[in-house]
Amino acid sequence: MSARRFPDGFLWGAATAAYQIEGAVREGGRGPSIWDTFSHTPGRVTGGDTGDVATDHYHRYDQDLDLAADLNLSAYRFSVAWPRIQPEGRGPANPEGLAFYDRLVDGLLARGIAPAVTLYHWDLPQALEDAGGWPERETAHRFAEYATLVHDALGDRVDLWTTLNEPWCSAILGYAAGAHAPGRTDAADGLAAMHHLLLGHGMAVSAMRSTARTDERFSITLDLSPVYPGTDTEADHAAAHLMDGLKNRQFLDPVLRGVYPADVVKATQHLSDWSFVMPGDAETISAPLDLLGVNYYFPTRVGAAPSQGPGMPHFPGSGSIEVLPPRGPLTEMDWEVLPEGFTDLLVRLHEDYGVPIIVTENGSAYPDVVESTGQVQDVQRAEYLRSHLAALHDAIALGVDVRGYFAWSLLDNFEWTHGFSKRFGLIHVDYDTLVRRPKASASFYASVVASNQLI
Repeated sequence: MSARRFPDGFLWGAATAAYQIEGAVREGGRGPSIWDTFSHTPGRVTGGDTGDVATDHYHRYDQDLDLAADLNLSAYRFSVAWPRIQPEGRGPANPEGLAFYDRLVDGLLARGIAPAVTLYHWDLPQALEDAGGWPERETAHRFAEYATLVHDALGDRVDLWTTLNEPWCSAILGYAAGAHAPGRTDAADGLAAMHHLLLGHGMAVSAMRSTARTDERFSITLDLSPVYPGTDTEADHAAAHLMDGLKNRQFLDPVLRGVYPADVVKATQHLSDWSFVMPGDAETISAPLDLLGVNYYFPTRVGAAPSQGPGMPHFPGSGSIEVLPPRGPLTEMDWEVLPEGFTDLLVRLHEDYGVPIIVTENGSAYPDVVESTGQVQDVQRAEYLRSHLAALHDAIALGVDVRGYFAWSLLDNFEWTHGFSKRFGLIHVDYDTLVRRPKASASFYASVVASNQLI
């Protein structure tokens, strides 16, 4: 490789998620999801926004795929909405739901873009939540059934499969902290949900691989963060190690090593007896993977808490840890911009786990302005991309096996609890008219993709 050139065959993409862009929540036989219910609950989402229309991708996908092609993408990562396929979360596939994704996959292939399918991006069918949701073991079995239905329908054309997107968010933010759908606040439920999400992942990988073509690849996507101690004291280093367990190793170790970290189990024993772990689960969860999907946005800085407390609800077991304020420049999400943290994380994953990596999300939210010319000069986002791609290149130069990069996101979209108040897209969406406008960052990214190098 030259100084800024990426490996031959490097996969360049952009990513989206079903509930954030599709809309059409009551069309095509789709059933309600936990995010439909959550977003319609007063006070849960900024501005009372919902994904009912989102960016109307369900009806405008052809236009959006043309925009993806204009970016020179070699791959597009999208998620399948579980309630489109199984409106009640069980039973045979809904033909209209499968037909939409058939059209989407065929449209991508016609444009020379490889489809990369994520099976679960947080939209659990509401009927399964009503039956107990992810804290119930049965939900893992239902997920494996759903994954098999989608794989049977699309596996002849899709080579890259991701089971779960960010199970930490689904389990902990959804069931322990109450910050995401379904909005429950029980730490024990959060830990059980984590386990059953991972169990469903392993079941799905095994089921899909049993009928897969030889060139299909299977992965899980984890949202990972390098953890830095606030000072060089032994106490702060201990706090950083435990936080790394609660944020990173709690998912990495069972998936890639077949075991939960002992320090995490010990730190959470006052919250749960971990009786949800059954014989054989470890082997199921650690089903062999071809790639590890990595989402990176920001680092985490921590110190030792002044005194043992109940801990943070979004980190069960964190009573000895204090999260410190971010440093330096921030995105509009108040997330610290630290490109070297990206390098640190990728090198650590390579050294500790040795698994091939695909970066499934990386991006930034900034307050975009449409100028009188119709242009969106999002200089900050373009610089964020440039600096993080340079950091990614640094990791590859250090020997990390990274196979591809997906920018988050192709389109401005419904940003979960922030509603439409935060924009991550390379493509600007006017939420009143749904008009799409490529931003300056889209032009920058398209040039990188076309040349396979930072210019």
